[in-house]
Amino acid sequence: MSENMTVKNNSVLSTLGNVFTKVKSFREGTLILIILAVCVIMSFLSPYFMTWGNWRAIFLSFSTEGIVVVGMTVMLIIGGIDLSVGAVMCLAMCVAGRLFLMGMNPWLASIIALAVSAGVGAIMGYFVTKIGLVHFITTLAFLGIARGSCYVLTQGSPLSLFTLPASFKFIGQGSVGPFPFIIIIFLIIVIFSDFMVRKSSIMRKVFYTGSNEKAALFSGIRVNKIKLGVSVLCSSLAGLAGIIYMSRFGAATPGFGVGLEMTTISAAVIGGASLNGGEGTVLGSILGVALLSIITSSLILLDVSVYWQDLVKGLILLFAVSVDHFQHAKKMKA
Repeated sequence: MSENMTVKNNSVLSTLGNVFTKVKSFREGTLILIILAVCVIMSFLSPYFMTWGNWRAIFLSFSTEGIVVVGMTVMLIIGGIDLSVGAVMCLAMCVAGRLFLMGMNPWLASIIALAVSAGVGAIMGYFVTKIGLVHFITTLAFLGIARGSCYVLTQGSPLSLFTLPASFKFIGQGSVGPFPFIIIIFLIIVIFSDFMVRKSSIMRKVFYTGSNEKAALFSGIRVNKIKLGVSVLCSSLAGLAGIIYMSRFGAATPGFGVGLEMTTISAAVIGGASLNGGEGTVLGSILGVALLSIITSSLILLDVSVYWQDLVKGLILLFAVSVDHFQHAKKMKA
């Protein structure tokens, strides 16, 4: 009897070991295992962690941020970085909100706000490709420009948009069955983007550009056109997130989105994107933002002061960037 039990236990352990090995073999496998480990630990530390209410809040938290992370991932793949995403997201919200209060249809106001976001991305792309500035300096400057524009549009006070029609509020507040509509939008964008990143020819050009810009240029790839397109994409997705937030909260706040750039960069780097360009997947970045949201939720449930959250995120970013640096240095030596 005991021999049979031993054989069964060994069989179970062997099966678990095989599953662990297979999961870890995926590019995002290690991150999945870390998320599962955090969830298991938190299920013991807090009785509220595994409740539907908590998970619904977690999904709502990272769904809109995840849309911005998609754009940031592509930006990192091409070898750039966008520090303006939080400010551009807020700008879209404030532009649409101000136009609505002036009597414009909210849908048309949102389209104009998205066009403004795309325009900001195009202007930043112009400064990078034509003037020759680096992404870091250009986007840092536009962080200030976009944020300042938000305060000009709102005069420093939140815009109350409680009169938004129910059809528009459905974007941020409605549900299809048990699933919030925000999550459905998020999943559609993520699935489509992940497919494009892995399979499309245009994304192969993005990867080539990020890996070796000179080689990509000599091979006939229109590098500047690719960079410009990525800049427009990143800002447009940030603008879309701003419209969704406006619909969800029924307000446009000029200080909204501060620090979002750190969250999105952290999520992308944690998910495998490299600050040196040429690497990254949408799925990995989404798992990265999911991990950050789970950690934030855990800190709240454990009654840890909210002031510690940015400190923890900063440490996670430092760790992720350090790992990326050592991996890149190892590849260079090889």
